Amino acid sequence: MDQKIVKMARTGYAAKGIVYSITGALTFMAAFNMGGQQTGKTGVIDFLQKQPFGNVLLALIALGLLCYAGWRFVQTFKDPENIGSDKKGKAKRFAFFISGLIYLSLAALAVKKLIDAGSSGGGAKTFGFLSGQLGIVVFVVIGLSLIGISIAQFKKAYSGKFLRKFEYKSISEEKRRKTIKNTGYLGIVSRGIIFGVLAFIFLRAAYHSNTNDIKSTTDAFSFLQDSSYGAWLMGLVALGFVCYGIYMIATAKYRQFSNS
Repeated sequence: MDQKIVKMARTGYAAKGIVYSITGALTFMAAFNMGGQQTGKTGVIDFLQKQPFGNVLLALIALGLLCYAGWRFVQTFKDPENIGSDKKGKAKRFAFFISGLIYLSLAALAVKKLIDAGSSGGGAKTFGFLSGQLGIVVFVVIGLSLIGISIAQFKKAYSGKFLRKFEYKSISEEKRRKTIKNTGYLGIVSRGIIFGVLAFIFLRAAYHSNTNDIKSTTDAFSFLQDSSYGAWLMGLVALGFVCYGIYMIATAKYRQFSNS
């Protein structure tokens, strides 16, 4: 594989890891009244901009997210790792495309913050055109898709397939192997939980015809917090997000890229 593409992918994985780590850390702190806040990926953009040298941090994370989006689009259209064009391959490459769009929009938000110092938070955004029957259909489609994604995350964790890209058995240092395995497992399970919660929130909103607001990770964390043992449950899932962030950073460093 072209080394420029490999570098782009590694930079993107690192940026994604940073975003997840900050999301999880802030939400974990909020769960136990330690000064954090429930947040999603867009909230991380606000958080970074408020730090010392915030615009520099924002520019770096925007570049990293652009790299991640670019890598997903390469996977979608170039198929450098020979995923294939059968039914399963097309579904996987379509998922890469959607992922690319999401992170491209997040990078665009970071760039917008740099340009005009916009102050939108990490909460839900209002879209009037989603009211009525169209909104119900869109929310049902999103909800059902999220169910599929949630199930896929749990299957991925259960099967251990997430270790294959590392050539896991060739990593000699036991501590490093355990870190990759454990953070990957906990992180992927936490993502499965969040996607499952979001699926329920979207489908519930469709059922009640309350479809003006696009739901986000922040809504999912709020749902967990409002449940029984809310602080502990939200804190555990948030900790899982930190683990996923660490796993993504390990991916940036140790992932193996096959040649086409």
